[in-house]
Amino acid sequence: MEAQLTTTDTARVLNARLGDLKSRARAAASVAAKFAPQVDAEARFPHEAFAEIRKQELLGIMVPPALGGEGASLAEIVDVCFVLGQSCSATAMIYAMHQIKMACIVRHTKGSSTLEAILRRIASEQLLMASSTTEGTAGGNVRASEAPVEHDGDHVTLERKATVISYAIEADGIVTTARRSPDAAASDQVLLVVLKADYTLERLQAWDTLGMRGTHSEGFTLRARARAEQIVPESYDRIHSQTMVPFAHLTWGAVWAGIAAAATGKAQAFIRHAARHANGQLPPGAAHYTHGVSSLRTLRGVLASALHSYEAAMHDEKTINSMDFQAMITLTKVQVSELAVATVFSALRACGLSGYRNDSEFSIGRHLRDVLSSPLMINNDRILSNLATTSLMTPLPSSISG
Repeated sequence: MEAQLTTTDTARVLNARLGDLKSRARAAASVAAKFAPQVDAEARFPHEAFAEIRKQELLGIMVPPALGGEGASLAEIVDVCFVLGQSCSATAMIYAMHQIKMACIVRHTKGSSTLEAILRRIASEQLLMASSTTEGTAGGNVRASEAPVEHDGDHVTLERKATVISYAIEADGIVTTARRSPDAAASDQVLLVVLKADYTLERLQAWDTLGMRGTHSEGFTLRARARAEQIVPESYDRIHSQTMVPFAHLTWGAVWAGIAAAATGKAQAFIRHAARHANGQLPPGAAHYTHGVSSLRTLRGVLASALHSYEAAMHDEKTINSMDFQAMITLTKVQVSELAVATVFSALRACGLSGYRNDSEFSIGRHLRDVLSSPLMINNDRILSNLATTSLMTPLPSSISG
């Protein structure tokens, strides 16, 4: 009876915490918003926001309850990304990248006691995990790795020149792709989870960009030595198609939607302000505000539809691996990123010079600079070119409903 009560009490606490997730996210977003201009101006990591994120215990919410987490769903993670995106783009994107890696570990541990121990630490210590999937001449092609893991007894070693590892210095661990072995093909990859004590970093290039400046996405030589059991048991091709791609496009999309929503909110405030000071007459930019609201609604609809489709199919390997699903979830990234840019640009035009100025309460400058990264993260041109053959092989719809 005592064990049953303990289990019931634990479940009640978890349900209460998940029910309170939005208020915890808002608390973190409030701190993030306060420091967002400073983070952007100094191109620095959002320390204050992540101190609050840790205080609200938001980093380990996807970890299963049996391992000390809350078992949060993808929809709940997406909502947190959306809330954070409205306050600080860099904070939201870092949080999204962390949760993408969390999903890869949680969904593909296959009972590994070593990886489960790492998940327990992430939940209890609120560890922040970074991602390393691009390197050398492969650039943005995450399905090819140059550096291999090499086995040394019960350990593996890895040295890779990563063109980008976002917030690497501030992270508590890194989840990285690598070739399975020195004689493996570039596409025969594994996913390795390393914690701070397992690796060293040597900076290769700095991060001075137009937007998303606070992600601190510098380049590094990553040198790691870890236990062989820290390799995720599933092959990376399965992790990539079943988890990495869908989680990336949906959480990133939520961040971009958050940026677009924040810009639209500023445009609304400007239109109302202008109308109040003109005896109710709407300013010239009102039509652009209406267009922005419309594109934001479309953006949210595309994202919600893709989220629903993935949640319905995420445990159905045949559906997820189908050409149709992979094309849909990948094109979602293209649609959402382009809609987000269009929405923010409409907000800028609605606000006019007040939106263009950096010293205005209605400034859209930071939002526009940040959202312009969205078509470039896994470049939309690369995606569309890669899907050209698939699109030619896919029958066109014969009706509105199918």
